[in-house]
Amino acid sequence: MEQWTRREDERLLSGKGRYVADISVPGCLDAAFVRSPVAHGALRAVDCTAAREVPGVAGAWSAADLPDLPPVPYTLLAGLATEDAVAGREWPVLVKDRVRYPGEALAVVLAADRYRAEDGAAEVTATIDPLPAVVTPAAARDDSVRLFDGLSNTVLRGEAGQPIDPSVWRDAAAVVEARYRQQLLLPSPMECRTVLAVPEGDRLTVWSGHQMPHRLRRELAALLGWSTDRIRVVVPDTGGAFGSKSATFPEFVVVAHLAVRLGRPVRWIEDRRESMLVATRGRGQDQSVRLAADAEGRLLAYELTIDADIGGYPHLGVGLPMQTAWMATGAYTTPHVHATVRSVLTNTMVTYPYRGAGRPEAASAIERTMDLLARRLGIDPIELRRRNFIPPAAFPYATPTGRRYDSGNYAAALDLALETLGYEEWRAEQARRRADPDALPLGIGVSCYVERSGGEPGGLHEFGSLEAHEDGTVTARCGTASTGQGHETVFPALVATVLGIPDAQVRLVEGDTDEQPDGLGSFASRSAQVAGALLQHAATRLIEEARARAADLWGLPVDEIEWADGTVHPAHDGAAATGLGDLVKSTGPLRVEDRYEAGMAFPFGAHAAVTEVDPDLGTVHVLRLVAVDDCGVVLDPAVVHGQAVGSAVQGIGQALYEGMTFGADGVPNLADGFLDYLLPTSTEIPPIVVKETRTPSPGTPLGAKGAGESGCIGTPVALVNAVADALRIADPDLLQMPLTPDRVWRAARAPKHEEGAR
Repeated sequence: MEQWTRREDERLLSGKGRYVADISVPGCLDAAFVRSPVAHGALRAVDCTAAREVPGVAGAWSAADLPDLPPVPYTLLAGLATEDAVAGREWPVLVKDRVRYPGEALAVVLAADRYRAEDGAAEVTATIDPLPAVVTPAAARDDSVRLFDGLSNTVLRGEAGQPIDPSVWRDAAAVVEARYRQQLLLPSPMECRTVLAVPEGDRLTVWSGHQMPHRLRRELAALLGWSTDRIRVVVPDTGGAFGSKSATFPEFVVVAHLAVRLGRPVRWIEDRRESMLVATRGRGQDQSVRLAADAEGRLLAYELTIDADIGGYPHLGVGLPMQTAWMATGAYTTPHVHATVRSVLTNTMVTYPYRGAGRPEAASAIERTMDLLARRLGIDPIELRRRNFIPPAAFPYATPTGRRYDSGNYAAALDLALETLGYEEWRAEQARRRADPDALPLGIGVSCYVERSGGEPGGLHEFGSLEAHEDGTVTARCGTASTGQGHETVFPALVATVLGIPDAQVRLVEGDTDEQPDGLGSFASRSAQVAGALLQHAATRLIEEARARAADLWGLPVDEIEWADGTVHPAHDGAAATGLGDLVKSTGPLRVEDRYEAGMAFPFGAHAAVTEVDPDLGTVHVLRLVAVDDCGVVLDPAVVHGQAVGSAVQGIGQALYEGMTFGADGVPNLADGFLDYLLPTSTEIPPIVVKETRTPSPGTPLGAKGAGESGCIGTPVALVNAVADALRIADPDLLQMPLTPDRVWRAARAPKHEEGAR
């Protein structure tokens, strides 16, 4: 489709955006939380007395002071983790007796501003008896240190596919095995978490940079014992989310509870140090794999075992690793696939969806192992992939793990990636360098991925409406909430295109539960695929309603009324067309609303990278990165391109820079913020070329699939494969992400065992 002029940019780039921190409410109190300095410990006492004496402090409370404070609400994926996962493991809003992750909130202080609230928080004293901390699934799963007395740290066991007969492994021409660690990541949006609760009579208005305003309204209402119509949630401009802003967090519960208790507005604006300590984590998996093939490289069986770090409390992270299990097959026709999952509690903040949410972990495991198998068989890794792709004629394709891929042409995406990269020329350069003892090693890596977008069954719908006004303008309402994806541009333009009117005549309203009573929100790359399809459907219904009204007005059969460019007119008598605004003036308000359900979609692509490695320094220089993605029908090329580049940069971060590390006491090594947790900046971003193939999804009339998560899925493993290729590393355990200089330096000095290496 066409590229539209972005509406948001001038406002946001000129500093005219309105975020929660910009909202001024008379009498508002700011919250500061007192946080645990230990990762695991028995809480003996919290004393807020001195804090209450600090000038400007309006109050200070621990859990003992707020006995009616409800626990944190939770969401579990349907059919995966039952109430049993949470029973006895509830997440208290303020610690009652046991600290289970570093920075867990012990108390809250409210004051006239954040500065005085922090002064008060500094006066709160807590007595905690430290306990041993476990911060990885390997350390936690034997239950030698239990986070909940009498209960196992393993809270979910799941599987996808069927167990594989041992004879398959025994009879295969080649079997490779490996272990991978998907490190814990920080989503790191530009704007941290925010919430402002404003009591207004018997109602509460909550402002928050949030992905799911209707969920937040529903959960807060349940916690307060209110009907949902007493709560309004509004999402103003939001500075990114990447999956990390869709829950009702402990701090949100405290803010809402105290606002109602005190009858005053209460606000919490998370600072960066808090965010790095207690905001959600992403990834966090220990993986073991086994892959078998015949002598020609045809895949026979794939086995994936996942031990997932889900943090200190069961929440959405409990079932999240099943996304990895369900997508274990990747792009290949592997007859036998079996994935098993153990979700394990650790003394870290909860693991939650982060851009890609289970699919990067799946792609990394299979794509690294495909390169390992190629080396074992002495087959070019490109050729190995081509021999095993699901062919286009096989779609819709039912995978052994229970997914039903909608459409795809995986070979076309790979061919375009290789052509764009200049694959054969880089292979020739690699051969030249390998013959020159003074040349720096060069490697080429590829990754072919398939992901899922739109959500799971039961969550593939959205609500919205269109309303035409007497001046000819149209208001589009939708249950989504933008956190930077360009909804303000794309959705009105989509409606305008269907109606045949200028896009300036369409205004979007979203992120307000009073304006749009029902909605699911923005997550799982669902905005265009699901909400876009809803708005297209609503626009079609608006046209039908307009034709029906015109037919009644003129006394004609409806099939004799035509619609063109925002007008209705009789098909045969040559009468002048009537504009939408005039029709509303003549017949009254014109509004259509609906619930629309889309099908699950499976975007795919191929990423390719060229890296140069300095073995003496351990540094990795990315010379070229190509991302070929297929998200079906593209609604706005500029928006999709921006999503692809941004996601690829985050993928670079996982591959080369980002990763949580912990001290012996289980506390993260984050004393110096982003000097300890590295993010790629403009200096580190290599040349990125984005291309696309377009294979429409049959799941909606739009044909669109999700576009926002591609780089986080395809880029990391392409880079790791390129470094492994440069150093000719046969043991994947030597190159676990992130590929820091120390890790690369050590890998370069490890003994090489290259069976069949190129």
